Amino acid sequence: MLVFRARCSIWLVFFMLGCQQPKGLAPVEKQSKISATDTGHLNPSLPGLTADQKLVDELQKNAVEKRGHTPRTHHLDKTGKPRFTNRLIRESSPYLLQHAHNPVNWFPWGAEPFRQAQRLNRPVLLSVGYSTCHWCHVMESESFEDLEIAEFINRHFIAIKVDREERPDVDEIYMKAVYVLQGRGGWPMTVVMTPKRQPFFAGTYFPARDGDRGTRKGFLSILKTIQMEYETKPADIVSKASDITARLQEMARPELPGSLPTAAAIKRAVQQFQRRFDANFGGFSRAPKFPRPATLDLLMRYSRRTGDQRVLSMVTKTLQEMARGGINDQIGGGFHRYSVDRRWRVPHFEKMLYDNAQLAIAYTDAWQITARTDFASVVESTLDYIQREMTSKAGGFYSATDADSKTPLGHAEEGWFFTWTPTEIEHLVGAEGLKLLKPTYGITAQGDLDGRNVLYLANTPEKAADKLGITKANYLAEITKLKQRLYRHRLKRPPPILDDKIITSWNGLMISAFARAGRVFSNSSYIKSAERAARFLLKNLKTDDGRLLRTWRMGKAHLNGYLDDYAFVIAGLIELYETTGHFHWLEQAITLQKSLDNHFADVGGGYYLTSHDHEQLLVRRKPAYDGAEPSGNAISAMNLLRLYNLTTEQMYLERADRLFSAFTNQMSTRSSAHPALLSALEMRLDKPFQIVLVGPDKPSLKPMLKILKTLYLPNRGLAQVVEDVERPPLGVLPIIDSKISMAGQATAYVCIETVCERPTKDPKTLAQQLKRRQPFASLKPAVIKSSRSSR
Repeated sequence: MLVFRARCSIWLVFFMLGCQQPKGLAPVEKQSKISATDTGHLNPSLPGLTADQKLVDELQKNAVEKRGHTPRTHHLDKTGKPRFTNRLIRESSPYLLQHAHNPVNWFPWGAEPFRQAQRLNRPVLLSVGYSTCHWCHVMESESFEDLEIAEFINRHFIAIKVDREERPDVDEIYMKAVYVLQGRGGWPMTVVMTPKRQPFFAGTYFPARDGDRGTRKGFLSILKTIQMEYETKPADIVSKASDITARLQEMARPELPGSLPTAAAIKRAVQQFQRRFDANFGGFSRAPKFPRPATLDLLMRYSRRTGDQRVLSMVTKTLQEMARGGINDQIGGGFHRYSVDRRWRVPHFEKMLYDNAQLAIAYTDAWQITARTDFASVVESTLDYIQREMTSKAGGFYSATDADSKTPLGHAEEGWFFTWTPTEIEHLVGAEGLKLLKPTYGITAQGDLDGRNVLYLANTPEKAADKLGITKANYLAEITKLKQRLYRHRLKRPPPILDDKIITSWNGLMISAFARAGRVFSNSSYIKSAERAARFLLKNLKTDDGRLLRTWRMGKAHLNGYLDDYAFVIAGLIELYETTGHFHWLEQAITLQKSLDNHFADVGGGYYLTSHDHEQLLVRRKPAYDGAEPSGNAISAMNLLRLYNLTTEQMYLERADRLFSAFTNQMSTRSSAHPALLSALEMRLDKPFQIVLVGPDKPSLKPMLKILKTLYLPNRGLAQVVEDVERPPLGVLPIIDSKISMAGQATAYVCIETVCERPTKDPKTLAQQLKRRQPFASLKPAVIKSSRSSR
C-alpha cells in the first residue's frame, strides 16, 4: 500500500521538491535601531524600529482587552507574555490575530500603510492567507517569527497582512498577479508592490533561507534582492509594475455582450468533463482532487434533461468514492478540503463551511435521483456535524477548522487529531473491537501518515460483515457503538483551531443546505437551523439601509458585503421560502436583490464583485469562474430566474438574460470553467414548473410534500399556501392569487408560465403532472414580454 503525505498545498504538490517537516528556527536577534524621525513612529518595540511608547501602551491595552485571544508566538518574556505586539491586535479576524505578535511590523489593509510607503519611498510587502491554511502557518513560523527576517522587513518594507476570507476583493486582484508572474497560485500569497498598489513581484510560500526545503533562494535573499533593485533600478520597477497593472486591468475589462448562449455551451462542458473523468475513483482530475459540487450539479441537470445515464454515473461514482474516502470524516462527519491522492483517501485536513454546504446539497439532490441510503447518510452526518461543532450559540455558522492539530508532545502536526494507530484503537476498544474495525476502515500497521491511519471505508458493510462471519445487522450495530467510542475519545484530543468568524456568503450557502435537506428529508431540526442562521444574518449583518456586511465576530460586524454575500444569502432565503412557505423569507430575498441591483450591477449585464461605493482598488472585477465556490454571478443568474418563476416579474428575466449575454464568450469557449453559470442557463432554457400547494392547514400539505421530496426537480418554484394564515397582498405573488383548496382538502396546482394543469387532490396525479421533460433538442428561450412592473 502506498504511503501518502498530506503536507502540501496544491502548488507545492506539483512544484516543490517535497513536503518536509519545517526546519528548526535559528533566528539572529538583532535589535539595531533607527531613529523615530526616519520611521515616522511606524510601530513599537519591533526589531529594527524605535518604540513609540504611546503606541506600545495602546496596543498592549488592545491585547489585554481582546477576549479569547491566545498569543501565537514563541517570542515570550519570563512571565509568558508576548514580547511583540503589532497593529493586527486591533483586528477581529482569527488569521490576523494569529500574526498580531509576530516581530514583523504588520499593518492591516487600508490607506495608512500606503501613505507610509509613499512618504518613505518603500515597497509594500503584501501577505495574504487564512487561519486554517497549513502552509501559511509554516511560513509564519519559518519567516515571520524570525527576528532577522522581521528586522529586514521592518527596515526596508511596509508590511500588510490580509485575511483572504474577509477581503476576497484584494485577494482576487493580487492572485491574478501571481498567476501572471508565476503561472500558478496558492496561499500564503506573497506580493510586493509600489506605494501606488501596483505589483511587480509575486509568489506563494517561500522557505526562509537559501537551501531550505531544497530551494536555491530563500525568502530573506529574495527580499534583499527586491530591496536592492527597488533602490538602484527604480525606473525598471515602475515600468514592470505598470505593465503588470495594465495586464490586470485588461484581464478585468468586461467583454462586449453577445447573444444569449445556447445549449451547445452546456453540451460542450459535459463533453469536457467526460474526457477528464476518472472512471476508477471518480472526480475529474488525478491528484490532488478537489470537490467541485457545481460540476456535479450541472451533470445531474444534464442527465435529467437528456436521460443520459452515463453522465449520471459520473456523478454517483464521484459521490460514492468521496463518501467512502478519508476526505469524508468517517468518525465525526463533514468533509475535508481536498484529497492529496486519486482515491480520495488521504485528505488535506482543514474543513471549510462552504465545501460542506455545497456537498450536503449535492448528496441531497443525488438521493432524490437515486434513493441511495448511503447518500442520505452522508447528508445526515455532514449536517449533524455542522449543528454540533460549527454552529454558534446565536445561530450563525463558523467558517472553518484547521488542518493542523497538536500532538501529545505539544507540537502542531497536520491531521493528527483525525488519525489513529492500531495500538491506540486497540487500547480503546480492545482486540475484538479492532478486529471489527480493521476490514471496515482499512487499518494497517504502516498507516497512511507516519504510521497513523486515515480511516476510510475499505469495504461495504455487506463485505465487511461477510469477512467477519456475522450478520449485516449485528455488524452495523457494533460498528455504530465503536464509532461513538472513537469519537468520544477524539474529543479529548487538542482540537484543530476553529475559525469562528461568521462569513455572510458561506452562511448563505449553509442556509440553502439546511433548508433543502430539511424539506427533502422532513427534518424539522435542519429547517430550524436554517431559520436561526437567516434571522442571525438579517439582524446582525444587514444594515438599516438594507446593505449586507461581510463578516461578524465577537459581537461586531464589519466590511462591506460583496456580490457573493448578496447572491448566496438571497439563494438561501428563496430556499427557505420554498421549504417553509413563510412569505417573509421571499420578501427579504426580493429586498436584497433590489440592493444588489442598485449597487453592483453593470450596465453591460452581470454584477461586479464590489459595490459602486466600495474602496477604489487596482481593478474592479466581474467574476464568473466557478472554483471551490460558485461565482456570485452564477448564483445571481439562478436567483433571478427563481424570482421570476415565483413572482412573474419580467424584470428578473431581463436581468438574467443580460447577465448571460455578458458572459457569452466565456461560457461558449471556456465552458467547463463555468458549470454553475451553465446550470443557470439550463434553467433558462427550460420551462420551469410553478407548483402551488394550497391546504386548510399545514399538516394537510404533507402528502403532497412527501411526493415532492422524492422528485428531482431543479427547475421549479414551490409556494405553500395555508388558508388559515394571511396571504401576501394580491399581485405580490401572482402564482398563488385565486388558488384555493378543493373541498377543504390539500390541492396542488402545477403551472408553466402561469398556465396550469387541472388542480388535483391526488398526490399520484401530482407526480404524473411533474414528469414532463423538455429535451435539449427543442430548446428555445422564452420570449421576454414587456415588464408589467418596475417594482
